[in-house]
Amino acid sequence: MGRKVTVATCSLNQWALDFEGNLQRILKSIEIAKHKGARYRLGPELEICGYGCWDHYYESDTLLHSLQVLAALLESTVTRDIICDVGMPVMHRNVRYNCRVIFLNRRILLIRPKMALANEGNYRELRWFTPWSRSRQTEEYFLPRMLQDLTKQETVPFGDAVLATRDTCIGSEICEELWTPHSPHVDMGLDGVEIFTNASGSHHVLRKAHARVDLVTMATTKNGGIYLLANQKGCDGDRLYYDGCAMIAMNGHIFAQGSQFSLDDVEVLTATLDLEDVRSYRAEISSRNLAASRVSPYPRVKVDFALSCHKDLLEPLSEPLEWKYHRPAEEISLGPACWLWDFLRRSQQAGFFLPLSGGVDSAATACLVYSLCRQVCEAVKNGNQEVLADVRTIVNQISYTPQDPRELCGRILTTCYMASENSSRETCNRATELAQQIGSHHIGLNIDPAVKAVVGIFSLVTGTSPLFAVQGGSSRENLALQNVQARIRMVVAYLFAQLSLWSRGARGGLLVLGSANVDESLLGYLTKYDCSSADINPIGGISKSDLRAFVQFCIERFQLPALQSILAAPATAELEPLTNGQVSQTDEEDMGMTYAELSVYGRLRKVAKTGPYSMFCRLLTMWGHICTPRQVAEKVKRFFSKYSANRHKMTTLTPAYHAESYSPDDNRFDLRPFLYHTGWPWQFRCIENQVLQLERREAQDLDGVD
Repeated sequence: MGRKVTVATCSLNQWALDFEGNLQRILKSIEIAKHKGARYRLGPELEICGYGCWDHYYESDTLLHSLQVLAALLESTVTRDIICDVGMPVMHRNVRYNCRVIFLNRRILLIRPKMALANEGNYRELRWFTPWSRSRQTEEYFLPRMLQDLTKQETVPFGDAVLATRDTCIGSEICEELWTPHSPHVDMGLDGVEIFTNASGSHHVLRKAHARVDLVTMATTKNGGIYLLANQKGCDGDRLYYDGCAMIAMNGHIFAQGSQFSLDDVEVLTATLDLEDVRSYRAEISSRNLAASRVSPYPRVKVDFALSCHKDLLEPLSEPLEWKYHRPAEEISLGPACWLWDFLRRSQQAGFFLPLSGGVDSAATACLVYSLCRQVCEAVKNGNQEVLADVRTIVNQISYTPQDPRELCGRILTTCYMASENSSRETCNRATELAQQIGSHHIGLNIDPAVKAVVGIFSLVTGTSPLFAVQGGSSRENLALQNVQARIRMVVAYLFAQLSLWSRGARGGLLVLGSANVDESLLGYLTKYDCSSADINPIGGISKSDLRAFVQFCIERFQLPALQSILAAPATAELEPLTNGQVSQTDEEDMGMTYAELSVYGRLRKVAKTGPYSMFCRLLTMWGHICTPRQVAEKVKRFFSKYSANRHKMTTLTPAYHAESYSPDDNRFDLRPFLYHTGWPWQFRCIENQVLQLERREAQDLDGVD
């Protein structure tokens, strides 16, 4: 009797509203799954339309085109003799649901709506969809005519049910449901479901892979069973990067691991597993079996099809493996680089333009483009024809084959050092040296004539000339003179991005890259509409400490010694006059706090959801060994005063790769006001009262000591 099953899951680089491309990638994944012997194929969440459609889910077009793609899948010979599980939005009785549509041989077996919607952080599913709240219940779904003609079905089951094939039982979870306190797989497993599937649209955050793997392995450790997780990969057209990590687990062990970062648009994992291993694992868990005898049954959709075959005695089984994790610095080198690749090829631009200052942030951004070039060369070397076709389109050379990352970097990355009278020779040399080592096309220029011209217009109109603080000017004059330099750099960057290839006789334009890190954005330590304003910012969600670790990683992995001096130099904006030729301005002095402190403030503010007073209370214990209560209070007040005064800048942040859980991105992730009472009088008074109490108590304790 057959008991070995081969199942397939996949990661697809889907793109919101790219129905044609999405269909082709789905078909390719099914074809590969069948070729590997699979009888069941699972795809990512909402794969037909792409996860990140956002308010396009309101449009009837999105529903219509999803149905058309489903019809094309049902009609295709590729989908014969394999159970296909695809994701799409479905309207049932005028309500939109995020669904799995499971079909076999032109017949829809079940439409399973999502029951727990993701609605925090970057996710707004409750904005567009309604959760199915009727546990273990189904209704009849009347198929649209275009599907009735194909399937010869008038209605199909819609709701919370499982599939009973001839040899096993299959149950669906959708993304967020795995993360809920009482996941559906618990009761499904108790009711005899042996294969659990999870279609995800899960984005990359540094250090998140551990949680995902732990959830899947724990689901099958407690309850036994086979668990398949599919996930989207790549940039879906927004700030998020979906990081694959498809996997197949059984009884607490991983049997197949997909890549987390890859330039492959379609990746299919299969495993051949023995259902008897599930049954014997469950047999000796008496607590599970007692609970199973009391569980409410799921509706079962009978499927006249088997995942196993009678002649499987000699079929080799998959072996368990140990999950290989990337270090955070390695995650940074891969994730944002893959995101940049998707942006570049899908925007149909010819490369990137990066203002390279000689500091850590812009150097890290340059290294990400270099990492991208390394990955492209590696993919082409491994025979990836899609990447080869894309890179030929980007460089506008039909016979081009990239082999050397430095050479490719010279074609797609233009770096530019924009000097002013306040720039030091050291930063210029550091930028030039790094550009030489990664191979970028490097430009050196001086913005002083443009700055003098703009300030000259002001002087001509007003009859007054602003001065820097060291020349006797006020703080307002000093800040304005710094900002005009930064904003001129943005204007120059866009001019060169549009025309530098033209001046060299090449076609196309360049995407301007920003390089403000998440800590500077959090505090607003950047000029509004300066060269932090760009087309995209690959490091905008990454902390300064993680970026420094990434640069150190690049020194070792990519052999870029120029980064040593960049890492050793103090961070500086170089917008104020030099003192004896040396930099007198540093970022941390300007901010009045360290980058390490900023990361702590960011996590407490966003992840721990603390206001000024509760942040003060938390930091009293965290920093009590190095700071007095009054020092902690002053630090918290300084942070909240600067944060709130600069919050308006978040409305103009360049779209950035989302990698950190405390991003201040006003557009989607951090829905807080941008106009504040920066004095925080009530909150700061609460802190002050607490400090006074602690100081009185400390004084009393000292008085009591002889």
